[in-house]
Amino acid sequence: MLQPRIAKKQKQLYYEKGYWRKETLLDHWQNAVRRWPEREYLTDGDRRVTYREMDEKASRLAGFLRGRGVEEGDVVACQIPVWSEFAVLLVACLKIGAVLHPLSLSCESEDLLYFLDQSRPKVFVCPTFFRKRNYEDQIGSLLPQVPFLREVLLIDRKRPKHSSFLTMEEAIGNADPLRDHRPAVTADDVAVILCTSGSTGLPKGAMLTHNNIWYAEQEFVRELHLTKDDVMFMPSPLNHATGLQHGLVTAFLIGSRVVLQEMFQVEEAVFLMNREKCTYSMGATTFIYDILQVLQQTNGRIPSMKFYLCGGAPIPQQMVQKAWSFGIRLCEVYGSTESTPHLFVPPEMALEKNGSVSGRPIKGVEVRVVDEQGNDVPRGAEGEEYSRGPNVFVGYIGCTDTKSPDENGWNHSGDLCVEKEEGFYRITGRKKEIIIRGGENLNIHQLEENLELCPQFSAAAIVPMPDSRMGERICAYAVLKEDVETFTLMDLLTVYYQEKVPKWQWPERLEIVSEIPRTESGKIKRYVLQQDICEKIERESGI
Repeated sequence: MLQPRIAKKQKQLYYEKGYWRKETLLDHWQNAVRRWPEREYLTDGDRRVTYREMDEKASRLAGFLRGRGVEEGDVVACQIPVWSEFAVLLVACLKIGAVLHPLSLSCESEDLLYFLDQSRPKVFVCPTFFRKRNYEDQIGSLLPQVPFLREVLLIDRKRPKHSSFLTMEEAIGNADPLRDHRPAVTADDVAVILCTSGSTGLPKGAMLTHNNIWYAEQEFVRELHLTKDDVMFMPSPLNHATGLQHGLVTAFLIGSRVVLQEMFQVEEAVFLMNREKCTYSMGATTFIYDILQVLQQTNGRIPSMKFYLCGGAPIPQQMVQKAWSFGIRLCEVYGSTESTPHLFVPPEMALEKNGSVSGRPIKGVEVRVVDEQGNDVPRGAEGEEYSRGPNVFVGYIGCTDTKSPDENGWNHSGDLCVEKEEGFYRITGRKKEIIIRGGENLNIHQLEENLELCPQFSAAAIVPMPDSRMGERICAYAVLKEDVETFTLMDLLTVYYQEKVPKWQWPERLEIVSEIPRTESGKIKRYVLQQDICEKIERESGI
């Protein structure tokens, strides 16, 4: 059983205030099935699944997993696209009391092995094939190194299986449903493990309890005035808090519906939102940027869409105004895997704030702005953002030396923040060195390690460069060795291709310079390079 780290005083306080309760997510799921059995829970392409149908599939999958020795507190890991099978597995794990550990589809063998070794799951679920990658072969090749793994299940939507592994449909079809089983877990036990971005080192698995998730989502519902008649459009990966918590969990807490899109394609997204009469959505700024572009180009509309929540990059004022011209309120949110969006601009204030702040805290969440010694700074002064509340995670798996959350329950975000006016905060930058590209946090140090693959460089560095669509993109600066006359971005990408560097780590611009600016202690003056690339982009755009 995973051991969550919960500050005793905070736990007592949260129960006294009613922020935490004894019900688990399974209790809330079962309540939804009792109240709305024939209501549609999710739409996945041509698949339409009611609460009753989802419950039946999940009960059979839970029966299969129990038969394979999965018990309370055991981990089930997966790599699943934005498909309904993800929801089936989530509910099945709740029925057993198992912990779901969803992983990014971009995880290749080495990273996948790292994550599996962290959580040591008994079962792993993945597609046979998806977007040019053979996941069946990938997990098969790792089996000798993961002796703790008892079962692999495949989802054969895109390609028939070729191994002896069972498919999820075979497991569901051959198992007796698990009924009337009450797992021996409490609301303070871990429900899911979500992977962080790895912005300050290797990615970590953040443990979230039933109460963490329930509180975050019920406040999400309350703040946004959501009802069972709302329909969420969800193109974001389900292994993120956005997709799993705000998509799948929020829906069953209120009996509403979520519309999944396997992979974001903007024309199809607009079509789906209109066909399904979606009332709101949430995702990276890139999604809404593309949606607004298409609406403008086609003179289109999404009449049912009330608001769109986005974070991961600053929202330009003009984008807020542009969204409103189509009747969509664009609301900025801020948070992390460890402390799910806890600052946000409410829909009714979206135009008033014009995206200039990351918002106010949700009920029950405390925010501090502190200096290097952990002391509060005056309003208007910049410091690191700390948050504490019923939504904050309860530790990382396999990490006993981390300081977050600390002994008093505070999550140290690593982001720089200013309290602009009483109760409203603006995120101004970050202490940790990351690039936020399309809502994804990329570790700059990891990106710089890739530059060492180029023997033509005597020195090199990575910085974020501004981009109106993605928020930020990857820019590489490099100093060439004396015997190298020229080296282009295409030369760099050729090296990356040959060395099998994942494409999402490829720089999108290369600047050749005579030196990399450094401090006296040898640290890269990254702000100097960032200022340089910003000025160059401004000149090129004619601003």
